[in-house]
Amino acid sequence: MVQRLHLRNHSKFPTKSNKFVIKHIPGGKLHMQSIKKKVSGPRTPRYLGHQRLAGVKALRPVDATAAPKRRKTVSRAYGGVLTHTQVRERVIRAFLIEEQKIVKRVLRKNKH
Repeated sequence: MVQRLHLRNHSKFPTKSNKFVIKHIPGGKLHMQSIKKKVSGPRTPRYLGHQRLAGVKALRPVDATAAPKRRKTVSRAYGGVLTHTQVRERVIRAFLIEEQKIVKRVLRKNKH
C-alpha cells in the first residue's frame, strides 16, 4: 500500500505556482517538496531583440531584492539593460552623427 502524504499548504489544485515533487527522506518516509517556478532571467527590451543578458543572474523577484547589486548588473554603461553589442552600436552611432554635424558645418563654411 502507498504511503499517504500530507499537503502542508492550503491550495490543493495543481496550478502553475502550486507544483510539488515527492522526495524520499530518512526513515523511509515520503515528503512533498514544493517546486519554485523556473526563471527566464533578464532580457533586453523587446524592440531591441529580446536577447538574454550575459553576466546577470536569473533570479525570482524576492531573491533579486536580497541579492547584491553585482549579481544584477554589469559594470558598463547600460549594464544589466543592454548587451555589449547594442551599447557599441549606440556609441558608434552617436560618434558618426557628431562627425556628420562637423562635416556639414565645414561644408557650409567653405560654401560662403
